[in-house]
Amino acid sequence: MLIPGYATRPEIYRPTARLLAQRCRVVLTDIYAIRGPWRYDDVLRSFTATLDELELQEASFLGHSFGGGIELGFAVRHPERVVELVFSDTLAVSREWALAEEAMRHPLGLLGMATPRAAADFMLSWLTHPRQLIDAAWWGFTSGRSRDIHLIAEAGLPAHVLWANRDSLLNRSDGQEFARELHASFTVVDAPGYVDHDWMYRHPQLFVDHLERLGLAALGHSAVPS
Repeated sequence: MLIPGYATRPEIYRPTARLLAQRCRVVLTDIYAIRGPWRYDDVLRSFTATLDELELQEASFLGHSFGGGIELGFAVRHPERVVELVFSDTLAVSREWALAEEAMRHPLGLLGMATPRAAADFMLSWLTHPRQLIDAAWWGFTSGRSRDIHLIAEAGLPAHVLWANRDSLLNRSDGQEFARELHASFTVVDAPGYVDHDWMYRHPQLFVDHLERLGLAALGHSAVPS
């Protein structure tokens, strides 16, 4: 289950999903295309209903950026359905999420770091679901994740955190603290030059290569490293 980042639609992740689909079944979710206000608990219920409709009793979860908050919340409520968790440049320990704040105040300012395709996708999301994105941004900015992190760590769910070596939106130290509290591995992307917050869909092969190194059950490995 691949959960998108803030104001991004499933289509932007298709190149990454196609690479993963050579190894496993991939489900792309859209957590903003809903009717009415965007409420965290309602989104989690809809997310769970999606798994039920697809007859997926358990799955591996991959959340990018904002999507990591949905992943974390689902795992707390349904740990028995989680095979493993992967968070990429995600909502972490801090309550003040720079991306959500920036998106509410200056949504066009984020386009400077995006590819043309990602920028167009971002704008389309705002044009089609402005109310939902404002609600989601406010939740991302004000919500805390400490309790959920603690519960996931207590449950002993296999978890990994991946981080761009030059994330211009989210603080690496916050990601490191998130991984430490979660009892998860923490990996900074190893690549020539630097990659930014959007590397999951801008550099699909690089991203999948780093997933492979984690030894994920979803990719056919017999055991997930602790």
